[in-house]
Amino acid sequence: MRLEDKNFYFMNKTARIFLLCVTFFSTIFTQNLFAQTQSLKTATQKMAKMLWMFENFYVDSTDVEKLSAEGIKAMLKELDPHSIYIPKEDVQKMNEPLQGNIIGIGVTFQLLNDTIHVIDVVADGPAEKVGIYPGDRIVKVNDTNATGKEIDNKWVQDHLRGKKGTKVLVGVERQDKQLTFNITRDKIPLNSVDTWFMIDKEIGYVSLRRFAQNSCDELVAAIKDLKEQGMKKLIFDLRGNGGGYLESAFKICEEFLDKDKLVVYTEGLHQHRQDYSTYNSGGIFEKGKLVILTDEYTASASEITSGAIQDWDRGVIIGRRTFGKGLVQRPINLEDGSQVRLTVARYYIPSGRCIQKPYDNGADEYYKDYEKRFTHGEMVSQDSINLPDSLIFFTHNGRKVYGGGGIMPDIFVPMDTSKASDYYIDLRSKNIFNDYAINYMEKNREKILEQYPTFEDFNKAWSSLGILEDFTAYAKDKGVEQKNNDSLAAELVEKSNIHIELNLKGFIARNIYGTKYYYKSVQQNDATLQKAIEVLKDDKKYNKLIK
Repeated sequence: MRLEDKNFYFMNKTARIFLLCVTFFSTIFTQNLFAQTQSLKTATQKMAKMLWMFENFYVDSTDVEKLSAEGIKAMLKELDPHSIYIPKEDVQKMNEPLQGNIIGIGVTFQLLNDTIHVIDVVADGPAEKVGIYPGDRIVKVNDTNATGKEIDNKWVQDHLRGKKGTKVLVGVERQDKQLTFNITRDKIPLNSVDTWFMIDKEIGYVSLRRFAQNSCDELVAAIKDLKEQGMKKLIFDLRGNGGGYLESAFKICEEFLDKDKLVVYTEGLHQHRQDYSTYNSGGIFEKGKLVILTDEYTASASEITSGAIQDWDRGVIIGRRTFGKGLVQRPINLEDGSQVRLTVARYYIPSGRCIQKPYDNGADEYYKDYEKRFTHGEMVSQDSINLPDSLIFFTHNGRKVYGGGGIMPDIFVPMDTSKASDYYIDLRSKNIFNDYAINYMEKNREKILEQYPTFEDFNKAWSSLGILEDFTAYAKDKGVEQKNNDSLAAELVEKSNIHIELNLKGFIARNIYGTKYYYKSVQQNDATLQKAIEVLKDDKKYNKLIK
């Protein structure tokens, strides 16, 4: 062997060992990959063979398409609670709330006594342009009667929605008049922002229903309007917000956080970590005092937002522990137009907490979590929540926060159990408030508008005490009656009656002045909101909470 060959031999000994290791592990990887491929191939062949056997040997005729769909659902059920199958006819409907618009005539309706009642009309929408008003009753669509037992929500949507630019004849009863409107269908925005208003000279309030494509733009417009009215402190209500697009949550966080702040990261077995960090400065509300309201229905994108705000000590979270939905779904379109939303990763917020709560016991137990929280006392006492030291994380300023699923608020506000009387629950579940408000408005709309031309007039002077007796009789006629053996003590039943009066006021306000005025009518009876106002008015308490 030549000298240079010997030198090459010794100099490359390490390299040769490395090459042998690479070859060894590559062989193992290839074998594993081959085994996985073979396993997948075998499973696929098994499924295909079963469908073929059903089609060719089963004693009765079969619907192979339906069987395959049910098979997909069964497989997804073995994975996690949020991986789902969507039939092709439902894909568009599932996406509409997040895409921010539908094609229709622009009315909110309520079915009562087999009749379609217009509750609200979209501003500048097709129905408003031709002169349809809240309180109108839709009795005919084109040549088809729109009353009767066969009329349900699906019937209304199928007949009033359609392609943009198409026309529909809508017959309406208004008091004793019969009117017909020729309406051209158009895009109808589905607003994410429920309502916004000033609580006092400095505190503003915004409620967000979902995280859709246009949510950030709507929120920015609402905050801009509030700032023009003098707002310096903001209450951002995410209660009941089940989430939506991650991108929308990220954009909204950019309006509250300054540059180079991690909002969330995603990671899964087959998906490398992906960070979402703010890259713009100058958001609409980066500096003012901020409170976010949460409850057990606050989920997904809402938890990303509230969690990021909490982890950066940017604001105070008030309410109850959030739902705990931190799984990322990827939509996968199938050949027949149906869709699978498959979980591919988990959400982690800046402190490192994973939002997702455990789902080891299956989907059925997973969705019973609300009942368990109520049974264990979590809804009324923070002390009933078990938070082990192993789940402790720390915010930017070093405050202790907890993982284990969901976002724990900085200030816990218990559920108001006076809203849990049997009578009050029956009134809500059977839609008695809204039904009564519709009937009442049909008879008294013009009189009320004459007496209270604006919502501000109504809000200051209206009292539902005068119609409470009539409402009670109406509810009794519908099978809902106050019982002497109500599950709550007498003083709590009395508090429940206060909720009833305020709800009547809110539903009547909604039917006259518009949907967004419902909450403004009932805010004084909202313990979580009142706690937020208290905190924002006490600078020392607020600053102590975030430091």
